[in-house]
Amino acid sequence: MFAKRSAIQNKFQLAVRTVNAQRYKIRAAIGPELANFLQESANEVCAAPKGEFMTIARHWTPSSQDLMQLRDVALGLLPADLVVKNSRLFCMHTGEIRDVNIALKRGFIAAVAPAEHHFSAEKVVDGQNKYLLPTFIDTHIHIEYSLVSPGEFARCVVPHGTGCVLADPNCVGNVLGGKGMAWAGETNTPLKILQQVSHRIPRAPALELGGAEVTAAEQFDMLEKTNAVSVGESVPFGFDERAADFQSLALGLGKRITGHSARVSHQALWAYAATGVSDDHNAFEVDEILDRLRLGQMITVMSGSMNDNVAPTFADIEVIENSFSQFSFCADDKHVGDLDREGHIDHHIRKAILEGIPILEAYRMATLYAARFYRFDHVLGSISPSKRADFVLINDLEKVEIASVWLDGRPVYDADISSSVAFHNSDPIPDWLYGTFNLSESLSKETFRVEASAAEGEVAVVAAMEMYDGYFKRAFEAELPVVDGNVLCDPLNDVAKISVIDRHHGSDTSATGFVRGFGLERGALAASTNCENQNLVVIGACEEDMLIAARALQKCGGGYVCVDDGEVSALLPLPLAGIMSDQPWEQVVKGVDRVNLAARAMGSKIPAPFMILAFVGLAGVPDYGLTEKGLIDSLTQSFIPVVQCCRCPTHVHEQSLTL
Repeated sequence: MFAKRSAIQNKFQLAVRTVNAQRYKIRAAIGPELANFLQESANEVCAAPKGEFMTIARHWTPSSQDLMQLRDVALGLLPADLVVKNSRLFCMHTGEIRDVNIALKRGFIAAVAPAEHHFSAEKVVDGQNKYLLPTFIDTHIHIEYSLVSPGEFARCVVPHGTGCVLADPNCVGNVLGGKGMAWAGETNTPLKILQQVSHRIPRAPALELGGAEVTAAEQFDMLEKTNAVSVGESVPFGFDERAADFQSLALGLGKRITGHSARVSHQALWAYAATGVSDDHNAFEVDEILDRLRLGQMITVMSGSMNDNVAPTFADIEVIENSFSQFSFCADDKHVGDLDREGHIDHHIRKAILEGIPILEAYRMATLYAARFYRFDHVLGSISPSKRADFVLINDLEKVEIASVWLDGRPVYDADISSSVAFHNSDPIPDWLYGTFNLSESLSKETFRVEASAAEGEVAVVAAMEMYDGYFKRAFEAELPVVDGNVLCDPLNDVAKISVIDRHHGSDTSATGFVRGFGLERGALAASTNCENQNLVVIGACEEDMLIAARALQKCGGGYVCVDDGEVSALLPLPLAGIMSDQPWEQVVKGVDRVNLAARAMGSKIPAPFMILAFVGLAGVPDYGLTEKGLIDSLTQSFIPVVQCCRCPTHVHEQSLTL
């Protein structure tokens, strides 16, 4: 009877929440008084106990039968599946290092006992006095920006000790909607993925044509699932009733709201936190970190392909030493080659220790603090009874020298046996992930023109962007030559043209602006991974090469390309939604290296030029953004003209009269 009543209640609650998702539309039609009454009624229903499917990580918790067997193993009434003996447990709860034996059953930890205690077991593994710790947790990442599928991502990061990632699939969501997000949130490999449900797709419909659309009802449904850990990152610029509905539901479900503060301060930050946002991966200077800690926010220390915030975050440890529990680690956006060579969360731990963070606290940030803050420490984050048997054996704590990785009680990586994992990527790749790149047939060199009504030999003043600290952009004005009514770039002063072009609908929608910081002396670079809507972005010192780059990506279904003097010098196809490769990660690393080297040959000296290229247009990061519809002031979330004025005699005369 209870099960039937619970099922009916869940269906009714889902129906109410679906209607609730449309409340911001209904309110205008029926008036505020009736709307408020209906909302209060809906809130009462939604506040009732929810079905267990809404509990974070319910699918990883032990069943009643599991618990019975775990108890019997601990009591010595039932043999363990596996015992790991002679290991040195680094206890996350007490900070002790203890000689222990651990007993595993059905993928869970049944018991943690002193080394002298004997458990009967079907198999015994000697820990060889290595340090025993829980696997590491990435608290915010976009797997798509690794450039590989979730299964290949797992093959790359598991040897680095990663056992769980909190992933926001807004990249593939912008291309393929909800079904793309669902695909990116699952893998048949042992890696555990919890989804940060993307905040809105497209993020700003008035400012972009975008690709796919995810409805409010779809978002609500995703957020209520057990694999949903939080709302995905939002920005401080713009907050409406739909966002409030979504974030209110998250808080009611006990799920966090992921932040991307764009390093705002004072009232802008206070207002952002007032919407329920509980963490931030942008802050890295001491003052801005303290501002967020004082608001109760978690600092998810970012180290990706564009920047590494570990050292500046921990530059003044005395100031934050009472707040270590409010720190965790994330990669956010990191190419697979950087994950392989530099590391994943293991890199954060190493560098944090190097910067003076106590060893215990560095590991807690990577495990217990992360799981506890995001409310799944009942399954992960420590070596404790009834939790998943996900752990690493480590030779050297300071170097984070990983000897082996175990997930669900099974060995998945052993450094003494192989440099690769002991599992294969068997994830299916649906046909609908291909063929998502649709450019207008009328695309031509004219697409990259910036019109200015200036005579020959005169210059135009343009609003431009200068890249710094990874994907942050500083507004500046540049005086650029005008030829035949077209504003040209200025490679000698590192001012390149940049265009964002619709590649989803095959329309003629595109916009061109100017950017400094890439160092391109000639040629063009293009990528189909423009953040957020994954449109085509092209940067160049030559409009002919920009056109060739765009057409080259059209032929291969998306990716990265370098064009030098009319020829494709390097190409990395990314045919899955135009943003990921369908090849093994080892091959993708070679491809990324090729395009980066080709970009360097054309003058670009910045690290990860294609990753940074993907974020030039991001309108959620100050000062400017560029979508396929135009140049955007990030603070006002409104369009501004690229050409501010020209330095023709008429304008100069008019300006002198106003002085």
